[in-house]
Amino acid sequence: MTDTIAFNRLADHLAGMGVHGRYQGGALRVPGLCHDGDAPGTVAIRRGNNGGAVVFCHKCQGNADFLTAIGWTEADLFDEPLPEREPRPAEDTWIPCGDRGHKRVAQYLYQDENGTVVHGVTRCNHKCFAQWRPDGSTKSGRRWSLNDKEGNRLVRLVPYRLPELLRAKTADRVLWICEGEKDVHALVDRGLAATCNAAGAGRWTAEHAQFIEGMDVTVVADRDTPGRKHAEQVVETLRGLARSVYVVQAKTGKDAADHFEAGHGDADFDQVWAPVPYPGDPAVTA
Repeated sequence: MTDTIAFNRLADHLAGMGVHGRYQGGALRVPGLCHDGDAPGTVAIRRGNNGGAVVFCHKCQGNADFLTAIGWTEADLFDEPLPEREPRPAEDTWIPCGDRGHKRVAQYLYQDENGTVVHGVTRCNHKCFAQWRPDGSTKSGRRWSLNDKEGNRLVRLVPYRLPELLRAKTADRVLWICEGEKDVHALVDRGLAATCNAAGAGRWTAEHAQFIEGMDVTVVADRDTPGRKHAEQVVETLRGLARSVYVVQAKTGKDAADHFEAGHGDADFDQVWAPVPYPGDPAVTA
């Protein structure tokens, strides 16, 4: 028989998703699935005065995002049997923020050396980015988190378009590194080899850089403070690894997409730094 106590139903639902929390201070405390990577205890679930369940996420200061992440609504928090639900849309269109009326506008697949999907990123029309990993145990074939309940990462860190990156390396082509997938595609659409890391500025690591050994690299820095810091971070991982590294910025606008939308070509970027000049190049380091 279906449990009519909302608190119990919610605890059972989370357990069925593989999410296990701890009871402390009169509440069930679980990781914040609405904020990838949060430690256990981010979300507190209590029994409400009306017999229902009360959810509070300490990051989003409420419960809407958490409920969206687990596929529930506010109505499910009351002590009534769960109503029959409409089937979830096909796995290639559903996104966690869809219950708020958001629509997916792009999806980016991160693949390993053999073209196997390691994880994916979706972008909605409100610029929400959600990451998922393949999981054959779910109806959608996806799990909307890259971490386990303790916050440990479950998938590899790989640069975007890794198979294409490796082909460019074999062909001795210049690799362009930018801040996001949209900019990567702006470069690729013009016949260039390009990559980035998932989740934007500040997330590039030596684990991404290991695939770029011996390549000539052009880093496109976004024209803002996070963009400059991100470019510096990329450069540091490439010192002693890449054959050459040049840092450029858009001639018009903030990023590579803006640069091309303004009608400029790949030779029109403003060079701002040559930290690892090509062997024999008279350019000096900054």
